[in-house]
Amino acid sequence: MTVMKTSMRNFLAHKGRMALSAVAVLLSVAFVCGTLVFTDTMTTTFDKLFQATASDVTVSAKGASDTGETTSRTGKPPVMPASVLDEVRKADGVLKAEGTVFSTSATVVDGDLDKLSPSSGAPTIVGNWNSNEARTMEITSGAAPKGPDQILVDADTADKHGLGLGDEIGVITVVGTHHARVSGIATFTVTNPGAAIFYLDTKTAQQTLVGRTGVYTNVNVTAAQGVTDAQLKQSVAAELRGGYKVQTAKEVADANQQNVNGFLNVMKYALLGFAGIAFLVGIFLIVNTFSMLVAQRTREIGLMRALGYSRKQINRSVLLEALLLGGVGSVLGVGAGIGVAIGLMKLMGLMGMHLSSSDLTVVWTTPALGLLLGVVVTVLAAYLPARRAGRISPMAALREAGAPADVRAGVVRAVSGLVLTAAGCWGLYAAATADTAKDGSAWLGLGVVLTLVGLVVVVPLIAGGLVRVLGAVLLRMFGPVGRMAERNALRNPRRTGATGAALMIGLALVACLSVVGSSMVASATDQLDKTVGTDFIIQSDNEGALINPQAVKAVKETPGVARVTEYKLLEATLTTPDGKVTKDETINAADATYAQDLRTETVAGNLADAYRADSMSVNEDFAEAHGIKLGSAVAVDFEDGTTARLTVRAITSDDVVIDKGAMYASITTAAKYVPADRMPLDLMLFATAEKGQQDAAYKALKSALHGMPEYTVRDQTDYKQALKDQIGQLLNMIYGLLALAIIVAVLGVVNTLALSVVERTREIGLMRAIGLSRRQLRRMIRLESVVIAVFGALLGLGLGMGWGATAQRLLALEGLTVLDIPWPTIIGVFIASAFVGLFAALVPAFRAARMNVLNAIATD
Repeated sequence: MTVMKTSMRNFLAHKGRMALSAVAVLLSVAFVCGTLVFTDTMTTTFDKLFQATASDVTVSAKGASDTGETTSRTGKPPVMPASVLDEVRKADGVLKAEGTVFSTSATVVDGDLDKLSPSSGAPTIVGNWNSNEARTMEITSGAAPKGPDQILVDADTADKHGLGLGDEIGVITVVGTHHARVSGIATFTVTNPGAAIFYLDTKTAQQTLVGRTGVYTNVNVTAAQGVTDAQLKQSVAAELRGGYKVQTAKEVADANQQNVNGFLNVMKYALLGFAGIAFLVGIFLIVNTFSMLVAQRTREIGLMRALGYSRKQINRSVLLEALLLGGVGSVLGVGAGIGVAIGLMKLMGLMGMHLSSSDLTVVWTTPALGLLLGVVVTVLAAYLPARRAGRISPMAALREAGAPADVRAGVVRAVSGLVLTAAGCWGLYAAATADTAKDGSAWLGLGVVLTLVGLVVVVPLIAGGLVRVLGAVLLRMFGPVGRMAERNALRNPRRTGATGAALMIGLALVACLSVVGSSMVASATDQLDKTVGTDFIIQSDNEGALINPQAVKAVKETPGVARVTEYKLLEATLTTPDGKVTKDETINAADATYAQDLRTETVAGNLADAYRADSMSVNEDFAEAHGIKLGSAVAVDFEDGTTARLTVRAITSDDVVIDKGAMYASITTAAKYVPADRMPLDLMLFATAEKGQQDAAYKALKSALHGMPEYTVRDQTDYKQALKDQIGQLLNMIYGLLALAIIVAVLGVVNTLALSVVERTREIGLMRAIGLSRRQLRRMIRLESVVIAVFGALLGLGLGMGWGATAQRLLALEGLTVLDIPWPTIIGVFIASAFVGLFAALVPAFRAARMNVLNAIATD
């Protein structure tokens, strides 16, 4: 009980000094709990949506996916004849059956040809208005579509794009463009997580999406009273006698949820990974806080030992303080985590994915995990300072308060740190010289962990020398104030090292990712310059969307275009000369001019020969795995056609980025074995301008496709910029998440300086008494903070660039051969770290300058 009272008294006496450590725990726990609440809420939202929209039993065409996605190689959804509806109605246990048709591969535009697709990546769905949709949507304005000139729009899409009754809308599919006017607006009665949904009447939907009436993509079946979904499925399947996919509501919902869970799990574990980094940085802050508090209470602890307190009691007292700190920070963090989750939901709302606060899901495991993590991490971080406190002897009561107990790191610490760092460097070397990316990745991971841990351990040894160098470069120009700032930073290398190491972790990751991202862009750009021989690439920005024949014709008829290459993907099963059968292989079928459009390196043969009749190419790995040589025959069983025996005329190198691992054949060869009505549409087109006509052809192509906004024309400059933007957006998102760890590290600098000021109260009073002005005092503390921040930045950026350069060597095995150091980013981060130091010192410097000189001198 005495230990508990002592711990409580000390905790309350130093609550101001522990506040920033509590904030670090709060932020880390909040991020963990916020992530879990957010992803649980998204799961709940999709669960409710899928359960509400699924009929008791759904019948769909055999080629349809389990999740209802309707993109196909023809650009049309898989369909079944309307006669299936009559057969289903005959099955036992059927109360009602209704045919539906819908597609997720349509592009919808307004009267100005601006796309009405969601910006969140959610699908655009066009279908027929039916009773199943009426279960989850209520028409709140206008009426349901009747006739070909009417269309119904969901309220979220109407609000986002300012659509009203009577506005014109165009639905673009491979069949053509259908124009209609908004007849009604429907509001979801369940949460709509961002999809844009448009409804036509049944006949118009069939004609617009499929090109003919009398077909359905699905039949929604409702069970009679007392009939289970499983019984209904069995009777419907028996009536249809195969050939169609029959699923219960649970099976449809589970398939959709499984598809969504893949995305949610990636998001959840990525966010938790960044929360873990914040926790790691927070450990340094907590260790520093308790180390400094223990050092400042040396005389107090010595007196307690003289009065009879045992080492275990002192140790336990410090750990109880940590327990209180972790408990308070974690409780507040759990509450803040719910706020973080709501904030993430609002952010997703701005991106177009609407999540209702009524679906907010907080399961008991989330706060339990947050509390457990926060408390355990805090107590573990305080363990070493607690042990150090327990070793204080009663004689310490006679020493000067605040005297540092351990100025230099011990021999064991130095040796272990150097060994770990050396082992990590060896791991990075092994990764850089690995023969395969898979083997190298394991070495890279080991090298990153060991170099990070090794530097953290050895950083007090580095701190002294590096701070002296930085002092000579940055501080000496400030005269005596600069020299005092340098000496303050050198006073306790362990403290300076731990504070700098916290900042080092976040900046090392920033530098590593910057190098990797910049190298990826530079490598891909280099590959484009070396291999792409065409001027323009035409494709849809909608994932999975194909190019319709009208667009192909428009491109081919564009003035100034010398040649156009079509490019298709065909699924096939291959039987190789060694007798092995490989399923789900993709044949990249293109016009023979593709050999000029893409200068792919070969290890045997000439790629142009692969486009001869009944010929093909295979990639290097596939050839080695199956003993294929030039002249070998491969049986190619096209999924939508018959079996061909194609002769291998070229073996392509795997040391490429574009079309890595592709197998090529000509469209003419594929057309011999795949019927015209089952031949896939083009995935993209390649166009080459007449000599000297590039600019004119570029403008002409854009003009020719102006009425088809689903397609984008890019020249090589556009393509490079699009690639750079994609990687840049990803990196910016990662940098934003890493900002949490950097914020915690900044709190560590603030806390270190604040506690250092308290520790040096008497010293500050004496300096003020002999003539140091308040302005000089503030400058001294700011300069000390800048040195610590720059010290951490140097370590972090140097370490991160080493990691990034090693990672690039692994990317080189995948064809990304250019190492590019983004010096503007590195230099910008380094300069920003100095401003971070200035910012972190504002409050401690202000408090130090306000001290009463006489009271400070009288401090014991």
